[in-house]
Amino acid sequence: MAASYVHGASEAGFICDTIGVYLDRVVERHGARDALIVRHQEIRWTYRELQEQVDRVAAGLLALGLERGERIGIWSPNNAEWCVAQFATAKLGLILVNINPAYRIAELEYALNKAGCVALITASRFKTSDYVGMLRELAPELATAAPGNLHAARLPDLRLVINIGGGDEPGMIRFDDVAGLGGHAEHARLAQLACELQFDDPINIQFTSGTTGFPKGATLTHHNILNNGFFISDAMKFTEQDRVCIPVPLYHCFGMVIGNLGCLTHGSAMIYPGEGFDPLATLETIEAERCTALYGVPTMFIAQMDHPDFARFDLSSLRTGIMAGSPCPIEVMKRAVSAMHLSEIIIGYGMTETSPASFATTTDDPIERRVATVGRVLPHVEAKIVDAEGRIVPPGVPGELLTRGYLVMLGYWNDEEKTREAIDPARWMHTGDLATIDDEGYCNIVGRIKDMVIRGGENVYPREIEEFLYRHPKIQDVQVIGVPDPRYGEELCAWVKLRDGERATIEEIRGFCQGQIAHYKVPRYVKFVDAFPMTVTGKIQKFVMREETIRELGLALQKTA
Repeated sequence: MAASYVHGASEAGFICDTIGVYLDRVVERHGARDALIVRHQEIRWTYRELQEQVDRVAAGLLALGLERGERIGIWSPNNAEWCVAQFATAKLGLILVNINPAYRIAELEYALNKAGCVALITASRFKTSDYVGMLRELAPELATAAPGNLHAARLPDLRLVINIGGGDEPGMIRFDDVAGLGGHAEHARLAQLACELQFDDPINIQFTSGTTGFPKGATLTHHNILNNGFFISDAMKFTEQDRVCIPVPLYHCFGMVIGNLGCLTHGSAMIYPGEGFDPLATLETIEAERCTALYGVPTMFIAQMDHPDFARFDLSSLRTGIMAGSPCPIEVMKRAVSAMHLSEIIIGYGMTETSPASFATTTDDPIERRVATVGRVLPHVEAKIVDAEGRIVPPGVPGELLTRGYLVMLGYWNDEEKTREAIDPARWMHTGDLATIDDEGYCNIVGRIKDMVIRGGENVYPREIEEFLYRHPKIQDVQVIGVPDPRYGEELCAWVKLRDGERATIEEIRGFCQGQIAHYKVPRYVKFVDAFPMTVTGKIQKFVMREETIRELGLALQKTA
């Protein structure tokens, strides 16, 4: 390989169905097998039972006047209704708009108006979030509106609100009642739509958790996400025998694509341990349901393995799974393989804009490859590494990772300028990630372009320092950032989370680095913390860490070379 360019040649063809048609085909083959198990709701549905629920809700949405191409938001933690809504909207050609369960009023208002949502499916509440209360504050007109006929000043497009799990709420329709609204005409229209919808139709808008500015709505098609779910699950060698524990949020690609659609494409069982991630509930679910696969971001695996009751659970049914969403510390991966029986766990890499996965290891990769890289490019995907001028670099040389293929989004909803910034005229998606591709095609993510630290003219990749510090026996987790410095332009700061019961000093952490890594890579600042600022999907918000560190240390913001 003379250049950092790879493509996923494969004999495996694409799924050329819409999601709704494909669901019906799976039911023909696996109708009696477990499809959805939701522990906290005590729900157990076969594929045929799931299909019945989906068709009834889809017919009900038609009866409520929703039409192909309209946008319908969903603002809810994990539950059976989320899954049903995902498949029912796909059958209708409605565009499902995923709204982060952690959003508050201003963010909800932005998302609903940006996407032009005419309907919203909302949970009643979750943890400290009173969804109905926030919605009433945003749209007080609900108090006097007839259900389905909302006219709200701050939400001009929204006319219908569907409430999950609550009682009768003024201006809203209960989700449980939707399934009874459709009649013969609606079911006939549902069958007709199966022939009319095309797999390149937009079906989903997912808001990226932007670090600056407003979130952008990545617009994805049936073809994007159904095939991506298939190929990533194929990497884990899924069959209809697999039972997949999904503690990651459904609103995110990890949950709804790699989770739900990955299971669908192989006839596997989707198993939700709870509304949100809880390490104990996840461990209980793995044991009780004899799960064969487990999903999560690294922090989730750490929380399970560090749980005081971890040793009492029988996890021997586990075989595979995927650790993704943020860079995986090598030591965490090794521990998961040995302590959780995850001998065939894989690492995945991607982004919302690419449906999400573009690279993955395989169950057959040597453990060294599975802990030190994100694997090779997935089938039917192209990738290249380019320098600042856009030229492909030689193997092993860092640069920006670009991907191209069926998995690239249509664009950002109603934002041509941002779309042009992200997708170039040749349809390459610019990831913003620094990476290398070696001679064998394995990719290693070095960091985010904006996370790279330039100290005294030296390029420093925080990931490398984090991996070194994970070797310290007292350190459970660590994140490294760059902060302004008048002499060097930038200096390094390590946020360190110690293992329970451990104590350490700044001098001890810095001393651990001395003589082991280059002097300019030794963090000047060390901050001990109990947790890191994160998105609900477990992604570390380094920009928040940077702002807080600058404020605490009284560092002046300045332009760095």
